[in-house]
Amino acid sequence: MSRRYVQQLADGEAVDEVFLAADKQLRPNRNGNLYLQIELRDRTGAMIGRLWNANETQFRSFEIGDFLRIRGKVQSFQGALQLILSNFDRHDAQKVELTDFLPHTEHDINKLLERLRGSLRKIANGHLKSLAECFLMDEELVRAFSQVPAGVRNHHAYVGGLLEHVVTMLDAADRLAPLYPSVDRDLLAMGIFLHDIGKTRELSCGRVFSYTDEGQLVGHIIFGIEMLNDKVQQVAKLTGDGFPRELYWRLKHLIASHHGELSFGSPVVPMTPEAVALHHLDNLDAKIHTFTREIRDDRNTTTSWTQYNTSLGRRLFKGVPAGANQEQDSLEQLD
Repeated sequence: MSRRYVQQLADGEAVDEVFLAADKQLRPNRNGNLYLQIELRDRTGAMIGRLWNANETQFRSFEIGDFLRIRGKVQSFQGALQLILSNFDRHDAQKVELTDFLPHTEHDINKLLERLRGSLRKIANGHLKSLAECFLMDEELVRAFSQVPAGVRNHHAYVGGLLEHVVTMLDAADRLAPLYPSVDRDLLAMGIFLHDIGKTRELSCGRVFSYTDEGQLVGHIIFGIEMLNDKVQQVAKLTGDGFPRELYWRLKHLIASHHGELSFGSPVVPMTPEAVALHHLDNLDAKIHTFTREIRDDRNTTTSWTQYNTSLGRRLFKGVPAGANQEQDSLEQLD
């Protein structure tokens, strides 16, 4: 019998299935009684599971990243589905197909890589072209770049997410470049490629997406600048030609400023046309992706709105449900 995925579960459905435990918490309810809350995940998404009247022994019986066989019932609560557990057991990791549990880009990763290489090889500036080639020749780096997510929980949080994000930004930049001739297309393209490259060291792509210890301590912006430093030196050795100092500064600035604001984690704000373009392209792709997935994945078909999204600070309008009563189906004239 084929498995039931998170996105297939419906209100009132009895469940006996294996899920990945992506997070766990032992919490008190309003009466002070403890309950266990587990984020249960498969490749289609996540659902919160709750075991009432839980204890420390149950909480410590498994770790984040373990597979659990869950028995319980799906319940609708405040417009969202949750899984009320009757019991659970750890499940042998050797008996699962990892592809059932890791969310994955809907695109072919090899084709995304070809698009990335094609875009970078259009760079005309000789120094930037050599720099791009040094990165692309690093097979270990390219392998990591094609696997890690762009984030742990927010935008493009799946295998291949970073690669998809970067390729989309490069495509968008190519379409916008003719409108802004003052923006150096070659420099912007390298900035797009490099802005999140430090996430190959910051993030871990195992059973659960998480931060590495070093990544939590240092962050991808610093990693990205360190990686740029290494490759710039490699270019100089391979070509026998020094890398232009100002071009190097501009590349570092693109990485350092791409979050756009000091409060968002950038050590400096954008101070060049390419830097401000990079920041807004990054933010545009991340936000549209998040909005689209929130609307698409919302399971409540009876309301026009998604659940409140804490990171966005708002609910999103999905559209009026089909068949819903409306005061006026169309506007015949505007006063």
